[in-house]
Amino acid sequence: MSTTEVRPARAAAEPVRRRRRELPSAVLGLAGLVGFAVLLELLPRTGIVSADYFPPFSEMVGALVEAAGTDRFWAATAETVQAWGIGLGIALVAGIGLGLLIGSIEVLRRFTASTIEFLRPVPSVALIPLAVLLLGLGLQSTLLLVVYASFWQILIQVIYGVQDVDPVARETARSYHLGRWARVRYLIWPTALPYVMTGVRLGAAVALILAVTAGLVGIGSGLGAEIALAQSSNAVPLVYGLVIFTGLLGVVVNLAARVLERRTLAWHSSVRADVGG
Repeated sequence: MSTTEVRPARAAAEPVRRRRRELPSAVLGLAGLVGFAVLLELLPRTGIVSADYFPPFSEMVGALVEAAGTDRFWAATAETVQAWGIGLGIALVAGIGLGLLIGSIEVLRRFTASTIEFLRPVPSVALIPLAVLLLGLGLQSTLLLVVYASFWQILIQVIYGVQDVDPVARETARSYHLGRWARVRYLIWPTALPYVMTGVRLGAAVALILAVTAGLVGIGSGLGAEIALAQSSNAVPLVYGLVIFTGLLGVVVNLAARVLERRTLAWHSSVRADVGG
């Protein structure tokens, strides 16, 4: 009898012990980055790849630290962040507004569906000749690319969110004679908000990519232009260092979007379950 009682207790204790031994995700992620950095350091030093084209990680970081000590570097960073912020803001206003309008009206959604599906896959870089022709070189052309790329990420998510409203809830709102604005505020918006935040997170990442790309192709300034200048000057470690910095900037943007999403959707079941888990 005692044996059969002890075994289940041990079996129940084993998952608890496993959970205690598990390392936090942040620690594992940091360990992965350290391992990747070590790999980047060893590959050129062991001769597996040529250091002329792929310098050691320490040289990349050294070139980045040296550049970070100049005003030019931070001015370029500010220009990239400015283009990213303005472009994302325009895309948010346009995407959320049009998404709520198109998603709420069935006829309008059907009327625009084919147009959206036609325009959405068009890459933003294909608009570069048009942007230069209409707006010339500078911030306006960069904003055209940033807005176009991030707008579709937000618009599609908002439309999906509006379509996800419970039909029973819609009929209930109609039976209580709620006006259009009341339905948007109390029914449509709370349902669509998780989709909106997903669109914000995706749009923020895409906007940063295009803000850097605009400088790389020569129509804008900022970090992309600095990378292109370093490449033309054959400053290979600096090229990789700037690429690493833009990657870190993307990580910061993604983390900020996730924090905003958690705080905005603290009431939502998905966020509560994620925090509780």
